[in-house]
Amino acid sequence: MRVVVPVSGSDPKTRLSSVLTADERREFTEAMLADVLSALDTAGHAPEVVATAPVDADAPVAVDDRPLDSLVNGLLAAEDGALAVVMADLPLLTPDAVGRLFAPDADVVLAPGLGGGTNAFVCRHPDFRVDYHGASIRDHRRIADEVGGTLAEVDSRVLATDIDEPADLAEVLLHGDGVAADWLIDAGFELALDDGRVGITRE
Repeated sequence: MRVVVPVSGSDPKTRLSSVLTADERREFTEAMLADVLSALDTAGHAPEVVATAPVDADAPVAVDDRPLDSLVNGLLAAEDGALAVVMADLPLLTPDAVGRLFAPDADVVLAPGLGGGTNAFVCRHPDFRVDYHGASIRDHRRIADEVGGTLAEVDSRVLATDIDEPADLAEVLLHGDGVAADWLIDAGFELALDDGRVGITRE
């Protein structure tokens, strides 16, 4: 099975601009990517990275500046066999969670994100295509049904936790033990309690 990790290499994670500079956002994106690639590799897969601009990664990297929908749908149309797509901003990903993603014998396997997105999928159906706009997990359920594919979903906290907003960084500090967590600590981030909720602060 081909395993692809799309990543923005040009101006990634703009919603983190309030806490990270442009250079820091690129470095942190590569740190999260390293965690994702490590989990996939340890689980026995050979991931490929497709980036909008060159990135530093311990895997083959192809540069493709198409928007995400066009990129992934192009991969789906060109692939004769099964294709897995795992997003690069899942720094809590573990080999066990990867195994759970690949385990179901279904035409389409979806890993929902906490905010309604689709953080990873496995496709074995020739007609399935993606639409990442809006609540994409709902759209992908519908598309799988429309093409007549069998569907499975993976309920996994680590697959559901993608890092987009500053508040999400607390999840990495709380639960991460990889490159992304180390990067945040080295950059001076630490956990902070505010009215009983866990947040982040920076030295």
